[in-house]
Amino acid sequence: MKAKHSILNQEEIKHKIRRIAYQIYESNVDEKEIIIAGIANNGYILAQKLEKELHDISPLKTTLGKVVINKKAPLDPISVSLRPEEYQNKSLILVDDVLNSGSTLIYGVRYFLDVPIKNFKTAVLVDRNHKRYPVKADFKGLSLSTSLSETVKVIFEKDHERVELS
Repeated sequence: MKAKHSILNQEEIKHKIRRIAYQIYESNVDEKEIIIAGIANNGYILAQKLEKELHDISPLKTTLGKVVINKKAPLDPISVSLRPEEYQNKSLILVDDVLNSGSTLIYGVRYFLDVPIKNFKTAVLVDRNHKRYPVKADFKGLSLSTSLSETVKVIFEKDHERVELS
C-alpha cells in the first residue's frame, strides 16, 4: 500500500475555496447572475461550497447545477440538472475537484458549447499539470506537479476534509 501524504487540510481547503470564490466574483463583477456547474461527485460538492462562499462575499445571484459524466467512458451521454435556457447567454463556471488529464473537464466543456454562453470558465481545487487535452483551470486552489503514478484524492468528509497524495 502506498503511503499517503497530506497536501491540504480542512482549514487550507476552506481558504482555497474562499480565494477561488473571490476570483470568480472579481471576474464576474458586472454580472447579475452566474451559473456554477459542478461535475459529480466531488466537483459538485466543491461547486456547492463555492456557491456558499459567493453568497457570503457578493451580491451575485447563483444557479447551481450538477453535471454527471462517466469518467471511465466520457463519450457516454452526459446528464445535467440545468435546462439550456437556464444557462444560455450567462456566465458559467464548470467545477471539478482535481484536473488530471483534462478529459473530464474537456467533455464537460464540450457539452455546454451547444448553447451560446456569455462567458465560460473552469475551476478546480487541485491542478496536477498532466494535461492531455487543451483545457486549463481558470481558477485553481493549488497547482501540484506529481508523477503519473501518484494519485491525488480530495476527501470531503464532515469535519475532516483533506487532499491526499499517494
